[in-house]
Amino acid sequence: MLRAIALSCQGVEQGGGPFGAVVVRDGRILGEGCNAVVPNRDPTAHAEVVAIRAACAAAGTHDLSGAVIYTSCEPCPMCLGAVWWARIGAVVFGNDRADAAAIGFDDAAIYAEIAAPPDARRLPLRRLLAEEARAAFRLWQAKPDKVAY
Repeated sequence: MLRAIALSCQGVEQGGGPFGAVVVRDGRILGEGCNAVVPNRDPTAHAEVVAIRAACAAAGTHDLSGAVIYTSCEPCPMCLGAVWWARIGAVVFGNDRADAAAIGFDDAAIYAEIAAPPDARRLPLRRLLAEEARAAFRLWQAKPDKVAY
C-alpha cells in the first residue's frame, strides 16, 4: 500500500492525478501505475488500469486471478470494472470516494447513471442494427477454440 501511495504522489509530480496502484500476486508486484490521464491524453489512463495493463503484460495473460490490487483511492466505476474483468481477487484502498469527491474527483454522477434504466440516463443510449451486430456473437458462439473471459 505504501508503494501505491508513493505512486499517487509521483502521478501528481508528473502532471497526472493523485492516484497510484499496485497489482500483487504471490507476494510479488506484477504491475504498478500512477494516473496518467493528462500527460497521456487518455481518459482511461487511471492508475488501476495502468497497473492492470502492466500486470497482464508481465503475467502474459488477461487473467489475474489470485492477485490483489492496492490502490491509493477507492476505484472509480471504470477501474472497478477493469478489476472485475481481470478477475483480481481483492481491492485494498486508502482514500475513499468521499475523499476523492472533496478534491474534485466525484464519481457520484457515474454511479447514478449506472443505476438508472437506460431510457432515464443523461447520456443517450440508442440501439442500432441489432440483428447485424449479432453476426459477431454468432461467430463467437460457433468458434471452437475461443478463450472465455
